[in-house]
Amino acid sequence: MGENQKTYVPNVGIDYPTDEPDKHILEQKEVVADFTIDEAYKFVDKTLWFRIKSWGLYLFVFCVVFPLQMVRFGLKIEGRKNITKNKKYFKNGAITIANHCLRWDFLCVLQAVRIKRPYVIVWQNLLKGKDHWSVRTIRGVPLAETKVTTMAFMRELDELHKNKKWIHVFPESANWHYYQPIRPFKPGAFSFSLRFHVPIIPMAISYREPKGLYKLWSKNLPLITLRIGEPIFADYDLDRKTAIDKLLRESHASMCKLAGIKNNPYPPTFEEFQKEIL
Repeated sequence: MGENQKTYVPNVGIDYPTDEPDKHILEQKEVVADFTIDEAYKFVDKTLWFRIKSWGLYLFVFCVVFPLQMVRFGLKIEGRKNITKNKKYFKNGAITIANHCLRWDFLCVLQAVRIKRPYVIVWQNLLKGKDHWSVRTIRGVPLAETKVTTMAFMRELDELHKNKKWIHVFPESANWHYYQPIRPFKPGAFSFSLRFHVPIIPMAISYREPKGLYKLWSKNLPLITLRIGEPIFADYDLDRKTAIDKLLRESHASMCKLAGIKNNPYPPTFEEFQKEIL
């Protein structure tokens, strides 16, 4: 599937289904919170009690989890200047994206953007498993899976945009722990960017070999670097489909560069990938 990357590629003993790059490989062992998502479901909880809980959890994350990530993963965040110097473009919000490769990857994104606290689009099963409370309270919004629920889902996102909120999307869809190549993207994040007239902020997680004291507690797992790229803007002179495709491709190329990948084995879109394997 192409030349190997020159960046550090960890071997953690996971057999990735590389022919199905959007396959969810993390098992949901039990259903803790069973509920039905229909047109009446509240994709975004707007109650005062929820806002109190959400801020309380964020304060815990800020004070405890962020320092822990620096110690546990040796987390390095590079490129914050790409947010600060371009803040005038984010006055109406932004769509952040990153590769989906850690259990705590969204917490790394939170640490990168700090007080912006984006809402994050998540797989529905995450809100039914053991992490359901934390995922929901950190402002997880389940992805709609039917035509009817998609209409309700988009109404909620429209309201988030009106309130100038940031939204985070993992365009690879499924979480593959410590996977290095950037997988094909699904178009959702880029359609949101076009719809809301807000830029994409690409981020990429890459790995470093554990050395020195980190070897004592890393259990041979790699250290983490998150890089933030320059914002990417939709081209409104193009028709909708072409504009989304262009934005997706530019974002995929940006994330490969941020991750230090010169010969990524996957094409940017799932459509292209599916044609390749047929």
